[in-house]
Amino acid sequence: MAEVIQERVEDRLPELQQLERTGLFSHAEIKAIIRKALELEYRIQRRSLLKDDFIRYVQYEIHLLDLIEKRRARVGYTFKKDEIEDPIIHRIQSVFRRASIKWKDDVRLWLSFIAFCRKWASNVHLSKIFSSLLAFHSNKPGLWILAAKWELEDRFSSESARQLFLRALRFHPRCPKLYEEYFRMELMHAEKLRKEKQEFEKANMDVGNLEHAEEILTGELARIIYKNSTSVIKSAKFHVSLLSIARLFDFAKDLQREIYNDLKALHADDPVTWDYVARQELVIESQPVEELPATKQAKAKEVGRREERCCAVYEEAVKTVPTEAMWKCYMNFCMERFTKKTSSRLLRKKRLERTMVAFWKAHELKLLPELQYRQLSKLLLHRQLLKESLEVADAGVKLFKKSVEMWQVKLEALITSESHEMSKGFEQAFEYLKPQICLPLWLTWAQWSEDAGKQEETEAIYKRAIFGLPGADSVPVKEMYLNWAYRSGGYKKARDVFKSLQENRPFSVDFFRKMIQFEKEQESCKMENLREYYERALREFGTNDSGKNT
Repeated sequence: MAEVIQERVEDRLPELQQLERTGLFSHAEIKAIIRKALELEYRIQRRSLLKDDFIRYVQYEIHLLDLIEKRRARVGYTFKKDEIEDPIIHRIQSVFRRASIKWKDDVRLWLSFIAFCRKWASNVHLSKIFSSLLAFHSNKPGLWILAAKWELEDRFSSESARQLFLRALRFHPRCPKLYEEYFRMELMHAEKLRKEKQEFEKANMDVGNLEHAEEILTGELARIIYKNSTSVIKSAKFHVSLLSIARLFDFAKDLQREIYNDLKALHADDPVTWDYVARQELVIESQPVEELPATKQAKAKEVGRREERCCAVYEEAVKTVPTEAMWKCYMNFCMERFTKKTSSRLLRKKRLERTMVAFWKAHELKLLPELQYRQLSKLLLHRQLLKESLEVADAGVKLFKKSVEMWQVKLEALITSESHEMSKGFEQAFEYLKPQICLPLWLTWAQWSEDAGKQEETEAIYKRAIFGLPGADSVPVKEMYLNWAYRSGGYKKARDVFKSLQENRPFSVDFFRKMIQFEKEQESCKMENLREYYERALREFGTNDSGKNT
């Protein structure tokens, strides 16, 4: 093994001599490189091979390449790259190749190899790497897409990309992402051919054999992919994704229209379809382009008209498809538009009205998920619409009485609005919720009471929480209680709380650490008290916690 390593290090000498001769590296730096090379070579030539050793080898060589590049830029020397960089690049490729074959299941290693070759090596090497990668990982659609994109964008070979997509679809005949990217590739290819044709026509050049069929230029291949894919994947979401891709290409208007009409015909009862159709009203102009509004007020009115058209479609949708999913789409749209910034008070008012009208309709039908009650209440609270926020939260807790998250939202609204019914709100929550999920509410109540300066009430809340929460759930409350006692009443108060809780298990290590820290902060720190706290902590946790940070 030593002879092989020595030979590999000696193979580096020509490039190292050139580095020293050209003044890019000093003699001492060359000696350091040789020492490091010996160490790295020993690691990757031993019997028991480790992947990390190969990664370190490659990282060192790549850093060396980057350093050479910086030194060249600094001194302005651009010659002898074939004698300096090329051997290093070939060596890195060789090590990458060994590692990727040895650990062929490691996709990240393969991708690192590809990233290196894209920066430093030729397309020939990359083509072989992709072939090997796909032979081992044909079950990963993302890698097929990566290879096809490289063929199209780096090698400008649409035919090779097409062949890769067709091969991938044999392995994954129902993969939406593959169809989407294949569809996009064909449209990009058609757009590129159209631009080339326009450039030739401008230059009055004879295109000769470069002439392409009109069907290809109009995206007929993409249309075939669309038809085949939608016959296999019968999903409105997939249909919409293809339509969104087609809308990126101006020349494909006929294809866009066909997909749009098929979407409405084939998926008329799907909320995704209605959601897409409604949102299209936002991009459809009410007036001819030359008559579009110029002032801010006129623009706000135009936006308002578009939003009203959207809501009209949604209103029709919730009548046609009266499901929770459809109402969720409608509410999401209303909340999205409500969060949009505008300087128009009238538009803000209309958006709020539309949102609340849609919400109350959905609430009466009980067709909104809990998440949207919480989202809307928080959104209104953020906009300082306290009354509306509290109304939404109240409606939510009536339907979802067992949800601690819903109660949390309501209590936040009560706190922000400085309601006099805070204590009543917490008491109501504890009536409906199981004790083991009430910890967040107890902590919120205690924090609110402390912020309000209600010392006696705060202590009573902490005591109730400790005895009301089961087992380990009471541990965070005990820590907060001890902290609060020290903040509000000093060391004496904290020690009283500590003594009152000393038999109320379970505890945490931090509970004792806090008390020890409070004792150490006193001017007259008593050793017997410290000893007591440490002994108590050792009795509780001495067998399973080393207490290094205490």
